[in-house]
Amino acid sequence: MQNGRVKTYKVSAFGECYETLRQTTTWRVCTTQRGVVSLRVQFYDPTMRTFSIAFLALALLNACVSETESTAENEVVNVYSHRHYDVDRQIFEKFTEETGITVNVVKAGADELIVRLTNEGEKSPADVLITVDAGRLVLAKKKGLFRTSDSEVLRENIPASLRDPDGTWFSQTVRARILAYAPERVDPQELSGYADLADEKWKGRILSRSTANIYNQSLLASIIAHEGEAAAEAWARGVAENLARPPKGNDTDQIIAVASGQGDVAIVNSYYIGKLFASEDRGKAAAAREVSVFFPDAAGRGTHINVSGAGVLKHAPNPENALRLLEFMSSPDIQKLYAEANAEFPVHPNIEPSEILKAWGEWKRDTLSLERIGKYNAKAVEIFDRAGWK
Repeated sequence: MQNGRVKTYKVSAFGECYETLRQTTTWRVCTTQRGVVSLRVQFYDPTMRTFSIAFLALALLNACVSETESTAENEVVNVYSHRHYDVDRQIFEKFTEETGITVNVVKAGADELIVRLTNEGEKSPADVLITVDAGRLVLAKKKGLFRTSDSEVLRENIPASLRDPDGTWFSQTVRARILAYAPERVDPQELSGYADLADEKWKGRILSRSTANIYNQSLLASIIAHEGEAAAEAWARGVAENLARPPKGNDTDQIIAVASGQGDVAIVNSYYIGKLFASEDRGKAAAAREVSVFFPDAAGRGTHINVSGAGVLKHAPNPENALRLLEFMSSPDIQKLYAEANAEFPVHPNIEPSEILKAWGEWKRDTLSLERIGKYNAKAVEIFDRAGWK
C-alpha cells in the first residue's frame, strides 16, 4: 500500500463528459455543473492500471445513474426571494407537502439578487426569482433573466393587468399606495388625489420614506405615465417642500410618526397598516388604531398599486418544478393565505381580502399597465434627484 495513489473526480448527473489527462493516462469522467459526487480510486500496482481503468468507468457510470435516480426521487425548486415573511415559509412547506418537491430559498435584497443572477448566468442554480414591485420585475425581464412561461392556470388565476404580456413574470399579491392620516388633525374632505399633496396647505405635514425605495419610484413612474415628466417633476418638488422631516425609515416608521404627531399624512403601502393591526407589539398595534386610511384618486384614475411577483428564470435547472410553484402560489387557497396572514390584496379575482382590509371599504385601482410603470422607473429616479426629494 505504500505505492498507492488517491485521485478524486467530480461526477456529473447530466452525463456530460470530458477527457482529463492524468500522468500520461487519459480518463473519461462524467462531470456536473451542479451537485457533485466524489469518487476515490486507488492504484496500488502499476500492472493493475488496465483493471483500474475499467473499474473506474463502471463506477462512474453507476454514480451518474445513481445520482440521476436520487435527483428524480428528491426533486427540488431553488428560489431567490426578496420577500421576508413567515407566510412565504408556510406556503413553501405546503407546496412540498402536496408535491414532494423541496423548496430551497436564498433571501436577499432584490437588487442584490438581480446582480447575482446576472453574474451567475447560465451556471445559476436558481429556478425562480420572487421580488416586489413592477420596477424590479421589468428590470429583471430587461436583463433577460426570465423565460416565457405558457400556463393556462396562471392566465386564469391572474388578471392580464397583473402579469407580463409576454408571460415572463406574474404578480402574486397587490399592495395599494395609500395615505395614512391623523383623523383628529385632518378632515378627510381635505384629501383627494396624490396631486393634492403638493399643495402648500400641507407644508410641514407630509411624511414619506426615502425615494431610494422602489415604492416611491413606481408611484412617480405612474404619474409620469399619466401626466408627463413636467407634471411629475412639479409634483415631486411640491411634496419635497411639504415634508415634515427628512425621509427616514420604512413605511411602518411613517405610520408611527403620524400616530405620534410628527406629521399629519403619510404615503405608505396598505399592507404595513394591516400588519400593524395584527402586531403582537402593543405599541405598534396602538399606532395602527391612531390613523385612518385614505385611497387617493378615487374620483379619477384610481389608487396606485404595487405588486410582489415571480418568474421562472431563463437558466432554471428545474423549470417544470418552478412553473408548478408559480401556479401553486396563484391558487385560491394560497391566495387566501396571503390575504389573511400578510394583509396583502389577492391577485386571484375570486378571493376576498382579509377582514381588516375589507373594513376599509371599496376602492378603485389604477389599471395602468405595470409593464409601462416599470419602464419609467429610471426616469422617476432622475426626477426625484432634480426635485431634491432624497
